[in-house]
Amino acid sequence: MKVSRSSVRCLLPAFALVCGLSPAVSAKPQVILKLGHGLPTTHPVHQAMVFMAERIKERSDGQMIVQVFPSEQLGTEKECIEALQLGYLAMTKVSSAPMESFVNKMKVLGVPYLFRDADHFWKVLKGPIGKELLLAGEAKRLRGLCYYDAGARSFYTKDDPIHSPDDLKGLKIRVQNSIMAMKMIKAMDGSATPISFGELYTSLDQGVVDGAENNAPSFVQARHYEVCQYYTLDEHTCLPDILMIGTRSWRRLTPEQQQILQEAADESVEYQRKLWIEAEANDLKTAQEAGVTIIRPDKQPFREKVRSIWEEFQGSQDEQLAEIGDLINRIQEVQ
Repeated sequence: MKVSRSSVRCLLPAFALVCGLSPAVSAKPQVILKLGHGLPTTHPVHQAMVFMAERIKERSDGQMIVQVFPSEQLGTEKECIEALQLGYLAMTKVSSAPMESFVNKMKVLGVPYLFRDADHFWKVLKGPIGKELLLAGEAKRLRGLCYYDAGARSFYTKDDPIHSPDDLKGLKIRVQNSIMAMKMIKAMDGSATPISFGELYTSLDQGVVDGAENNAPSFVQARHYEVCQYYTLDEHTCLPDILMIGTRSWRRLTPEQQQILQEAADESVEYQRKLWIEAEANDLKTAQEAGVTIIRPDKQPFREKVRSIWEEFQGSQDEQLAEIGDLINRIQEVQ
């Protein structure tokens, strides 16, 4: 069996029970959950997970500890997901995009221009459809706890400004390891190039890719604005971040511990959303002050260019494609 490098990095079990040496100190074993992710410590999502860890420690009287490891210390997104499945890691934060390779239903979140606006986005995620998607991976040993706001993803490029989808023709655009992202770039006549986020700065700087697509905080805090001159706010997708726990770790928790974890995760969502709004505004300003040209294009040509992706799923006879088509229709019905 091939062991991923993320498992090698995990020096402690994903789920640890640390028994106190003296009964007078602690009558219960201490539960330690390791959480690995790829974002820097300045990112609102990292800060929200630290907030969650503090709430869990407080509510459990120190008997539950979540250790947060940022910046791909424990592996890339894909490696962390696999580590959850194998039980090497308890928790991770991933974008919904790489989850597409593990859970078919997650592909729906990558459909371009799926949501009408932010209100529609959160009504879907906080409603029955959102909860259904969080639990859709349990058969793959993956359970979603909550969604974090990751804003809208837009294109940024080194040398060629993007004013319309036609400007993407022939450009190499970095995407996440996402089937839907690759379909979107192909529909716009670009060349989709999956690259780890941690390797993207160097890839942009060395010309391996001509550009990428992401939200403003990730664009700025990863310092990609240092090598990319243009940021086009076409806002093609709203891919939430998802806090995941391996089902092996989840089932080892008592019902009380599960409740503490879930409630703290839910609280961290509201905390993160406030941080996100501030970060988006500040980071766009930072990019502009650094000399990046902010482009606000007409979005309708982009919507029309990717309409073929919607049509591929709607009315399909293929079971997996039809499943996505049904979800698209249900999401559009949410008012």
